[in-house]
Amino acid sequence: MRTRKSEDGGEQYTRPIPDILSQIKDAYDELRPAERRVADAVLADVSFAVDASNAEIARRAEVSEPTVTRFCRAIGCNGVRDFKLKLAQSVVVGRLYLTPGPLPADPTANASPLWNEVFGEARNALAAVERQLDPGKVIEAADLVAKAHQVLIFGMGGSATSLVQETQNRLFRYGVVVSGHSDPYVMKMMASTLKPNDLVIAISSTGRTRETVEAVEVARHYRAKAISITAPDSDLAKGTDIALTVDVPEFPDPMKPTASRYAFLAIIDLLSSAVGARLDPSSRETLRRIKYTVLNHRKGKVLEPLGD
Repeated sequence: MRTRKSEDGGEQYTRPIPDILSQIKDAYDELRPAERRVADAVLADVSFAVDASNAEIARRAEVSEPTVTRFCRAIGCNGVRDFKLKLAQSVVVGRLYLTPGPLPADPTANASPLWNEVFGEARNALAAVERQLDPGKVIEAADLVAKAHQVLIFGMGGSATSLVQETQNRLFRYGVVVSGHSDPYVMKMMASTLKPNDLVIAISSTGRTRETVEAVEVARHYRAKAISITAPDSDLAKGTDIALTVDVPEFPDPMKPTASRYAFLAIIDLLSSAVGARLDPSSRETLRRIKYTVLNHRKGKVLEPLGD
């Protein structure tokens, strides 16, 4: 996203820089043969193309320098300079996504990289929670949840949004008045309705999601309590009453789901189990009602998992 200063000194957002790599791939079939050679050279080594001169790209593609310029214009750029700027912006997203990784010979084999990475990272994440998380803070957080008039759960993005839903799913079973939200405007609006006996649980793997941090600030402004499930020493962790934090280094494979998801799920299960114990026997009665209703609805004789 390009930004520029407005007259009052604030930031004003303009159009985002296009994803030039996608533009090259989408326009590839419409390019002339010589221009396709330029496209092939660029896509084969994006890092080289970012730093190379017009002449160096031409030599690598075995075309003339004017052909490189025509290629740049054919994919929607004003020229080579504009093309290089947009290409550099695309590379910033992450070089790991630009080079295909090796496929395991047998994805079902226990010794394959796929198998070892997924199960290994899950085990590492759970071990990190067990090693790093303070059990006393889990109990303190459970007390806040149990005493709250209502609980709002905030989180945005791919993993946090699903974790918000999972936290809501775990807590309502114990009779907690709870709702989850991932829309930034709704989060702020909901936060502004809170009172001192209300609670926010905010989830962010980085703790830097601006909209989540700001929604928590609004909630605390109205004297609601806040719990975070996030990274240590992050903005979100520092802005809440109780921070349940874990540091889980990510395995450098963009094709594998993020390992911190396992860690956060474990924290959510620890917190919700502590809440259930804190609210017993009322939570036990709520769970009994839920299970009774589900079994009557399905008319089955096989019990489902007790926690679901």
